[in-house]
Order: sequence, then C-alpha cells, then structure tokens
Amino acid sequence: MFQTVLTPAAGKRLIARAIAGHPAVQTALRSGTVVIIAGTTNGYIAEEILTLTGQAAGFNRRRFFRGLTLPPGIPVTETGRLPDETEFPGDVVIVKGNWQRGKTIFDIVDDMKEGDVILKGANSLDLSQKRAAILIGHPRGGTTTAALQAVIGRHVRLLLPVGLEKRISGNLDELAAKLNAPGTHGPRLLPVPGEVFTEIEAISILTGATAELVAGGGVHGAEGSVWLAITGEAENEKQADKLIASLANEPAFTL
Repeated sequence: MFQTVLTPAAGKRLIARAIAGHPAVQTALRSGTVVIIAGTTNGYIAEEILTLTGQAAGFNRRRFFRGLTLPPGIPVTETGRLPDETEFPGDVVIVKGNWQRGKTIFDIVDDMKEGDVILKGANSLDLSQKRAAILIGHPRGGTTTAALQAVIGRHVRLLLPVGLEKRISGNLDELAAKLNAPGTHGPRLLPVPGEVFTEIEAISILTGATAELVAGGGVHGAEGSVWLAITGEAENEKQADKLIASLANEPAFTL
C-alpha cells in the first residue's frame, strides 16, 4: 500500500483519462452518440476525448460551463456566469466519432437511443451509497432534466464524473427535500440515477489498483485535495504510482 495526494485539478484530469477509455464511451464513439454536457470536470473529459479522436483543435475548456462556484467577491451574473464571459461554445456532441460543433444536449436529446452516453457533472457526492446530486438553477431543470428524458425514457447511459472534493455526509434525498422546499432560496438539488465516477473508479479502471479515501484538505494550492491509500498487486501499485506522478503538476483551473 502507498498513500498519495491529489489536488482537485489532478483529480479532474485523472477522471478524464479514465472516462475517455470507458468501454461504454468507446462503443458510443464508434457507433453512437456521446454528449459531454458543459462543466469544469467535463471540460477535461472533452479535451481527452477530442484529442483521442483527433478533433481537439478549437476546443477551449476555459469557458466550457454554464454556471460555476467562485470565491466571495468575484462578480457573477444571476446564472452564475462571469459578466464578461465570451459566447458559450455549446456542449460537446460527438456522433459516430464526429464532433458536431456548436450543438447542445437540447439539439440532440430527442434523437438519442440505447447505447448512447451522456456525461453530466455533479455537485454533491454520497460516497457510501455511490449516488450523486446536481444543483439546479434553471426553472425547468436545465440540462439535467433534458438528459433524464433520454436516460429514463430510452435507456441512454448516464455517467456522472464527480470529484471526491464534492463528498457530503448527509442523505441526498433529505438534503434535496430541504433545498427544494417552498420558501427556500438558492439553487435546488436533484439526486439523479447514473453511474458515479470518481478518482477511485478512475484509478481502478486505469491500473487495476484499489483506492480508498483516507483524508483531505491542504493549503498553498492543495485546498480541496484528497488523500488516497492505494493497494493492489505490486504491478498494479506501480502503474498507479506512475499514473499519479504524471498528474501531479496539473495546473489549477483558471478562467
């Protein structure tokens, strides 16, 4: 066993590398549709997948989000976006390996079918139950309810890439009931069905080793970091150590 620290940015890159090689994603890239809904973690995933398919030119993850959380004092609009933000580039929609530039989940969702994949980030993670929930700002549910039409109605697969930094200790259904109650203010919360995919799953799929969250936190750029204990056969641990070393200097996300 060895222990290691992952910053949030390194965790996003780790998740992205693993998602790019996920069997369901690989199959959908060849013969179906993959929709990467805009979000900060999904920006890393879009980079990895578009690089893999030779279409990375022209993609910039710095504006690949609809809303985000910023430190106090930084002005944002009512939708959580920067006042000077450039035009939203759209989600990344890939149909049979070809990036449909400028399209969003709303353009393609009615055509999605079983075997297709939607990637949607999350804001709350119940690690013990492997469940995730999404903060909702749009009065009609935004991209989340659009995605769920295909997931529930047509068996489209929903992957939820989410960093361990977003773990919570409460029951997601109870938290959602509290945030969604009449008279409350702020975003709503929607627990969603889907395959939760964290740094733990990423390490497993990429190296065969087992990762366990044992501590967290840090300063001087390590804020939000997670401390993992990694175990496995000697070769698996060696692969995991090499993989994490390759991510150690991933720069923090900047706007």
